Amino acid sequence: MTPAGSALAGIESLPLAVAMRQWLWLYPIVEIVHIVGIVLLVGSVLVFDLRVLGLNRSIAVPALARHTLPWSLAALALVVPTGLMMFTAHAGDFVSNRAFVLKMTLLMTAGGNAIWFHLGPYRSVGRWSADVPAPIAAKLSALLSIVLWIGVIACGRLLAYL
Repeated sequence: MTPAGSALAGIESLPLAVAMRQWLWLYPIVEIVHIVGIVLLVGSVLVFDLRVLGLNRSIAVPALARHTLPWSLAALALVVPTGLMMFTAHAGDFVSNRAFVLKMTLLMTAGGNAIWFHLGPYRSVGRWSADVPAPIAAKLSALLSIVLWIGVIACGRLLAYL
């Protein structure tokens, strides 16, 4: 067995991983909480991205960010641990699943896009906060964000089928 295979087998032998596979309702409950977290995360991101793209320009972007960011962070507090819990149960299967690999790639890209947006276009938000169109870089980042999150959701669903 390769070191990576050995590490994955070790993850799958953790008590949590065994419980996730053996307790009838644990995995489905964790998955439901994960989905609720995804809904909250993508919903709050989508509302923000649509504003940056030009919907409801009367809402100041920083005010909307102050409203949506706590929801996004709360959603991450649900999504990350539940995602890790599900991963432990089937680590070997997930790592070899193309949909999982693509989902993780899209997640990292979405995270990088968010960081780039906040370090780049968002720094000038005072000039385009309300009633002024966002600069093209901000709009492209928002559009990319929407596409990436749709891809993450699609890949998450495809995990069961690929």
